[in-house]
Amino acid sequence: MQLLTGEGGANGGSFVGMDIGPPEIIIFLVVVLVLFGGSQLPKFAKNLGKAQTEFKKGLADGAAEAKAEAKPETKPETKPETVPETVAEVPSEDSSTS
Repeated sequence: MQLLTGEGGANGGSFVGMDIGPPEIIIFLVVVLVLFGGSQLPKFAKNLGKAQTEFKKGLADGAAEAKAEAKPETKPETKPETVPETVAEVPSEDSSTS
């Protein structure tokens, strides 16, 4: 039986014969119980739950940060200031007031 074939798939191969069913899961849980012992499993589960919570929090923070960076800063449109057309009277040289 060949576990990894060299054909197809995005990774260049696919796993064959790796079906995991209830008997395999039970065997895995028994091995974990024997290795860690009954008293360590609650601590292990608690730490695993905390790690999962922190991971989800990190994903949410990263997504919010990426969304904030992707959003272009919009400035309110302002109309260009128009210079009022006022004509200042310039005293002429012809008229003299003395």
